[in-house]
Amino acid sequence: MIKKTVKDVEAALQGVKDSMTFMLGGFGLSGIPENAIAHLVKLNVKDITCISNNAGVDDFGLGLLLQKKQIRKMVSSYVGENDEFERQMLSGELEVELIPQGTLAERCRAAQGGFPAFFTPAGYGTEVAEGKEVREFNGKMYVLEEAFKADFAFIKAWKGDEAGNLIFKGTARNFNPNMCGAAKVTVVEVEELVKPGELDPNQIHIPGIFVQRIFQGERYEKRIEQRTVRQRD
Repeated sequence: MIKKTVKDVEAALQGVKDSMTFMLGGFGLSGIPENAIAHLVKLNVKDITCISNNAGVDDFGLGLLLQKKQIRKMVSSYVGENDEFERQMLSGELEVELIPQGTLAERCRAAQGGFPAFFTPAGYGTEVAEGKEVREFNGKMYVLEEAFKADFAFIKAWKGDEAGNLIFKGTARNFNPNMCGAAKVTVVEVEELVKPGELDPNQIHIPGIFVQRIFQGERYEKRIEQRTVRQRD
């Protein structure tokens, strides 16, 4: 068995440099790699490209990197919760590639599986398809989308073992699993790190073959984007 644990986030992010492309898992603020993001802020890496379903909020998640203008390009599906993102995009300070959510997930999964590209009907006849190959299959038009190419994938899981086997919880499964193994190096932070054999094999979502580094995360805030409560009767 190859032991993939590293002692902390600093060791996990060894090799991170300016101008790299990063995948960051999570859905909204659920299941985001909080420790990795905080350390990227600390490292002050610049001109990075971030592939993530969304851009966090102004003072949390990827919003922290946007505040310091460390991100050159965002590749996302939904960005409506971040005012600073909107300001930078409209001012031309930030390059943005908006992608249909299913296509974003599939471009991650294609990279994970080693497929260079795939055809999808999503986006045909819109700006999404401009400059891309289009083909007809069984009377329906499809757009060719290429798999992502990333240097690091930063993943958050609920539980993991020292061999890199992972279990996710709730909506954290929406993008994190697809990004595992989809970059040159996959770094995972977990809430609970256990010894090999302690996880139920039937509950494992991602096997350790897709993971290069894993560490025990700390101080998770687990914020809620928009809290809605019922008024007291």
